[in-house]
Amino acid sequence: MTAGVWEIDPQHLTCIKELGSGQFGVVKYGKWQGRHDVAIKMIKEGSMSEDDFINEAKVMMNLQHPNLVQLYGVCTKQRPIYIVTEYLSNGCLLDFLRDGIKNPHPVQLLEMCKDVSEGMAYLESQQYLHRDLAARNCLVDSQGTVKVTDFGLSRYVLDDEYTSSAGSKFPVRWSPPEVLLYCKFSSKSDVWAFGVLMWEIYTLGKMPYERLNNTDIVQKVSSGLRLYRPQLANERIYSIMMACWNDVRTADTSHMCILPG
Repeated sequence: MTAGVWEIDPQHLTCIKELGSGQFGVVKYGKWQGRHDVAIKMIKEGSMSEDDFINEAKVMMNLQHPNLVQLYGVCTKQRPIYIVTEYLSNGCLLDFLRDGIKNPHPVQLLEMCKDVSEGMAYLESQQYLHRDLAARNCLVDSQGTVKVTDFGLSRYVLDDEYTSSAGSKFPVRWSPPEVLLYCKFSSKSDVWAFGVLMWEIYTLGKMPYERLNNTDIVQKVSSGLRLYRPQLANERIYSIMMACWNDVRTADTSHMCILPG
């Protein structure tokens, strides 16, 4: 099944069970046309600037890669709006890291990083910024493959956690100094977030800077604070994270970690 339908008739969707709820609203597992497994994101009103998103979704439908969650289409002629995507049975990477891995093997953690880096390298090749890369915005399929989701959506979030004094929206704990201070987004800010995502993977889902509030993070990260080396990460892995958090990092720093063996 591939993208291309764009506007999906909601009567062709059957909701089967709730998977959870996020910043945009409830997500349900269901069937499309009675046979295709899909995730249906029901966008709660007031959580997103809808008109802007609808234009953006047309672009997102054309992004196709084995490590990106495929957008199949949207239902925009009703409220709430639905976003219909590929369904991944192991759910959110953050929950999988915290609850789904009993005896993590270094190779398994490295493969997760590699999956994300390949999806992100593709986005970068399409000149497309994610802006909100984090474990909560990756999903895991039945084989353990990690896929990136919700790329580009943070621009349409109406949520204080994402809002700077200038009104731009970003997740503070995953953002580099140039975003924290100047709201300057680029592929380099996605590289920084990739380093934080690697840290999440190697800590099995800990909160970055868990003892600091957002105001402290802005001040300390801008002054040079970096996340510590996770116990499960060797020096080589940590050096990749640190390269992602270097002030002079490039978009190639981690593509980024299409990590050598």
